[in-house]
Amino acid sequence: MERKWWKEGVVYQLYPRSFKDSNGDGIGDLRGVIEKLDYLKELGINIMWLNPVYKSPNDDMGYDISDYRDIMDEFGTMEDFKELLKGLHERDIKLVMDLVVNHSSDEHKWFAESRSSKDSKYRDYYIWRKGKNGQPPNNWGSCFSGSAWQYDEITEEYYLHLFSKKQPDLNWENPEVRKEVYDMMKYWFEMGVDGFRMDVINFISKVPGLPDGPKGEGDLYGNFAPYSMNGPRIHEFMQEMHKEVLSKYDVMTVGECPGVSPELAKDYVGRDRNELNMIFQFELMDIGKGRTKWEEKPWTLGEFKAIMSKWQEELSDDGWNSLYLNNHDQPRLVSRFGNDKEYRVESAKMLATMLHTMHGTPYIYQGEEIGMTNVKYASVNEYKDLEILNAYKELVEGGLMKDEDFMAGVYRMGRDNARTPIQWSNSLNGGFSNGTPWLKVNPNYTEINVEEALKDNNSIFYYYKRLIQLRKENDVIVYGTFKEYYKESESIYCYTRQLEDKKLLVVLNFFEEEVEFLVPEELRGSTRNVLISNYDNVPQDDHIKLRPYEAIVYKI
Repeated sequence: MERKWWKEGVVYQLYPRSFKDSNGDGIGDLRGVIEKLDYLKELGINIMWLNPVYKSPNDDMGYDISDYRDIMDEFGTMEDFKELLKGLHERDIKLVMDLVVNHSSDEHKWFAESRSSKDSKYRDYYIWRKGKNGQPPNNWGSCFSGSAWQYDEITEEYYLHLFSKKQPDLNWENPEVRKEVYDMMKYWFEMGVDGFRMDVINFISKVPGLPDGPKGEGDLYGNFAPYSMNGPRIHEFMQEMHKEVLSKYDVMTVGECPGVSPELAKDYVGRDRNELNMIFQFELMDIGKGRTKWEEKPWTLGEFKAIMSKWQEELSDDGWNSLYLNNHDQPRLVSRFGNDKEYRVESAKMLATMLHTMHGTPYIYQGEEIGMTNVKYASVNEYKDLEILNAYKELVEGGLMKDEDFMAGVYRMGRDNARTPIQWSNSLNGGFSNGTPWLKVNPNYTEINVEEALKDNNSIFYYYKRLIQLRKENDVIVYGTFKEYYKESESIYCYTRQLEDKKLLVVLNFFEEEVEFLVPEELRGSTRNVLISNYDNVPQDDHIKLRPYEAIVYKI
């Protein structure tokens, strides 16, 4: 049991644009965050992951960075940032920043120089190629629709952008690029920042030659994943980053790594690998997606549990899990995996119980702690997310998908579901801003808001607070082993956590139907005390009937 602060912590992910607007321009900002630090302290979290606040033209909401060492004008100043950092540390909350170094903004000075001339010393900071027969260098499609290549008339070549055309990929093969990144990381660590969440970090090594990607039937472009995810030099780069920077500080690192299995994950997070503390895997996030994320594919609880338990079991001895069910790129957890209508409170608490009683570090995405839900805007024009708008052009306007089918996908999976402003009260704009919010507030703010939650002792907020406190008080939740029961059940998720002579039994009903539950045979007749549950009057018998979305944690 190797104790670490980042294993024992609970992370609150804060998306500043939508958190709190302090100056009435409709955009959340750093002073708005500073205003609400006592709220975060009250919840009990001890790590904050702050989505990008660096200088950016905001083509992709701050993930297109034009200056890695300065603060976005809309969010405030470096003085505001330092005040925020100080305020967090005074409340014993660590600050983890976003590190976005697979790509920069096309407005970064490096790229301006790079595109100015083939002879520029910055040319090789990015990935430039000649076209083939008047076409892009290969068939790769971008994550945000269209080709992953953009023709640039200044030097008559194409540059690679796996995301927006305003997000050119950095060339990690160039040691100068790596040095610039490491120097920038040190700049923030020296200021007192406590770690980095690394955006699509497993994209930074590309296969030499950049071959065409496989194309499925009906696909407009080839898939870049086999040639730019978990590439040939990725572990060399990560170990170099560790040696040059991370090993010199007591910090937390989490890598966003789509397309990684538990086996591959061990190469990133294994104890002796000297790379990262943990990663975000996407296996669970991909459940229920059809050929594209806008098409639905039914999923079963069996599939859900198999993914969760596999990661619990396979990273138990060597490595560490990140525990999350939503974030700024995913829909709201209660709308996706729970019931956001008549059982919103019960299902939100049930899902939280699962996340906060598993082996790994739990992440709370802002608004999750009051049970915020997905939003349904009337028209695609009300959305701001580049991914949604580009996909609409390509799929609906391109005649490949009906408008109503695409919009159903947006209501279910669109990123703006998570980006609607925080609902602080039932006053105008949910108390987020006294100006016009950059993205419309979810109309249900009149019922679902922080003010109401803080008045109600049985609210989702206070349930989260109790879960966080239990983690602090019970090492078994952080460091205990995981064992699943009733794997074949399509309604119940049941497991134990054990550390030496301490044992917890967790029982979760994932649906609104009542279901019979029999305590696993080896635990029958044991003395069980309820540690936490989302209903009152929990029976202690070996055979009980679970109520809709019921969650019970017993101390054996």
